[in-house]
Amino acid sequence: MSDSSIPTLSTWVEVPKNSDFTIYNLPFGVFKNKKLNPRIGIAIGDKIVDLSILDQEGFFSSLFLPEGVFIKDSLNDLISLGKAQTKKIRERVQQLLLAENGELRDHSARGKVMVNRKEAEMLMPVKIGDYTDFYSSIEHATNVGKMFRDPENALLPNWKHLPVGYHGRASSIVVSGTPIHRPKGQFKDPDMEKPAFGPSRRLDFELELAFITGRSTKLGDSVEADEAEDYIFGFVLFNDWSARDIQAWEYVPLGPFLGKNFGSSISPWVVTLEALEPFRVQGPLQEPEVLDYLKCKGTHSFDINLEVYIQPEGKKSSKVCSSNFKYMYWNIAQQLAHHTVNGCNINVGDLMASGTISGSAEDSFGSMLELSWKGTKPVKLEDGEERKFIEDGDTVIMKGFAEREGIRVGFGEVSSQILPAK
Repeated sequence: MSDSSIPTLSTWVEVPKNSDFTIYNLPFGVFKNKKLNPRIGIAIGDKIVDLSILDQEGFFSSLFLPEGVFIKDSLNDLISLGKAQTKKIRERVQQLLLAENGELRDHSARGKVMVNRKEAEMLMPVKIGDYTDFYSSIEHATNVGKMFRDPENALLPNWKHLPVGYHGRASSIVVSGTPIHRPKGQFKDPDMEKPAFGPSRRLDFELELAFITGRSTKLGDSVEADEAEDYIFGFVLFNDWSARDIQAWEYVPLGPFLGKNFGSSISPWVVTLEALEPFRVQGPLQEPEVLDYLKCKGTHSFDINLEVYIQPEGKKSSKVCSSNFKYMYWNIAQQLAHHTVNGCNINVGDLMASGTISGSAEDSFGSMLELSWKGTKPVKLEDGEERKFIEDGDTVIMKGFAEREGIRVGFGEVSSQILPAK
C-alpha cells in the first residue's frame, strides 16, 4: 500500500454514504441533458460540476485556458492541454468544493454549476483513435492455458517475458448503457465435422480496467517504463465482450478477430491517476527477471476492488465475481513501454485495456469462461437460475472502487444488456 497518508477533506456538497464520487475522486466525463448540449463535467456525489459554467464565471481565470475548452463532446482537447494543466483544473474544483470554501457555495451561479447526475446522459468520454487489449493476468492466462492447451504447461513460453497484447477495434467501443447485439460468426466444436454459422452460443464478458493515454509520441519514439505514467491520463472500467465459440475457431494463427470486435463497453467517468495515488501497491513478484526496458522504479499497481453482476431481464442482479486490479502481473508502465519499444506512436485518447483480471480464488475469475470452467460448472444466480455463458436479455454490470482509511474512490459502473442477434 502507498505510504502516503490521505489528508482529511470535507465538502459542502451532500455526498451519499459509499458514493464512488467523493471529494477525493473528482473524475472527468462528458454529459448532456434536455437543456444542455455536450460538455465536460466532474462528478461529486449525485451532482456533476459543469466546468463550462465555472469557466464562464471566471473561476479558472488564473489558469488561462483556451476559450470554450469545456464545451466539447469529448475529453481529447482537454487532455491535450497536458497533465500539469488538467491536474490544476481538478485541484481548483476540489478547492471550490471544500466545506470551508464559500466561493462557489455562496455564488449566484451555484445552481447552474451543479447539475443533477440522474438527469444527465453520459456520453463517450473520449474519441478513441486506437485500442489495444493486453493479456496481463497470470491467473487468467493460466486458466485459459489449462482449458485449451496443456495443463502442465499452461503459459506459453513468451508470457513471463513480455506483456502479450493485440490491437482491437476502436469503432465498436461504446459507453455504459448501450446495448450489445449477440454477434454471429463461424464456430466449430471438437465433435463437429465442419464449421457452422450462427449467433454465438458462448457469449462472455471480460472484467478489465483500461487506461487512456494523455500524450502523443512521434513514430519511431519509445516511452521509457519510468516515464510511462506521464503519458497516462486516467482509467475507466472496461467490459471486453467475447464470443468464445467464434474466438476458439478463428484465433489460430493470427489471434482475436470477430470473436472480439463486435463490441466493448466502457464506464463514462475517467478516474485520474492523481485520484488513485493513495491506492498504489506492490505488484506480484516477476520471475524470471524482466529485460531492462521493462524494469521500472516504484509501484505501478493499484488496489482496486472489482465486481461483476449478472441481471436477467426483469429480475434482480447477482454478484458472480469479486476481483482486484492488484493481481495484474504486468503493470501499466510495462504495458506502455512494451507497446512503444518498437517505435509505435501513440495519440491522446488511445485506450489500452488490461485484459481479463482474475485472482486465484474461483469467485475472483473475471470471465464466465473461467467461472463456469468452459461451461462444465454452471454459475448459480440468486433467483435459482444458472448461467454457463451470457444469455439474451441479461445485463452485465461491472463496478470498481478503491478504499482506504474510510476514503473511497470509485468508477461508478459499466453496464450493458445483451440483445438477440440481428
